[in-house]
Amino acid sequence: MSTPDSDGPLAEQLLRLTRRVWRIQKRHLQARDLGVTPAQSRLLRTLAHYDAPPRMADLAERLEVVPRAVTTLVDGLEASGKVCRVPDPTNRRVTRIEITREGHETLRELRAARRSAAEEILAPLSEEQRVALGALLDTLVDGPVTARHCAGA
Repeated sequence: MSTPDSDGPLAEQLLRLTRRVWRIQKRHLQARDLGVTPAQSRLLRTLAHYDAPPRMADLAERLEVVPRAVTTLVDGLEASGKVCRVPDPTNRRVTRIEITREGHETLRELRAARRSAAEEILAPLSEEQRVALGALLDTLVDGPVTARHCAGA
């Protein structure tokens, strides 16, 4: 059994890696001069997962932020032509957020920037190490396989 602080160095490594990933992604985004902040890029990526334009409240819930934060992000993206507010066809009091053509182009550039950042981060690893890292990350993100099977039992 581990002592309470035995994972301290590992936790610190994870935090340092997270900060490094964020800095590298930010640099790759800035190099492409897309005119979006990391928070705006997250909102655009989230919007892309909806089949139909979502409400602001839907976005706030999915992003796990307060609705006011979504309003500020949408205001900035709308000012740059990447999203637009559209009326809900069934409820005139509801506004939905839709990605524009320029927003879709920005999403393509965002994906390319993220891929190039990932390539930079993963460059020191061999293919075998990348496969192992992928499996470890899956476990950390999704939880251990046995826990998922037990939960459904």
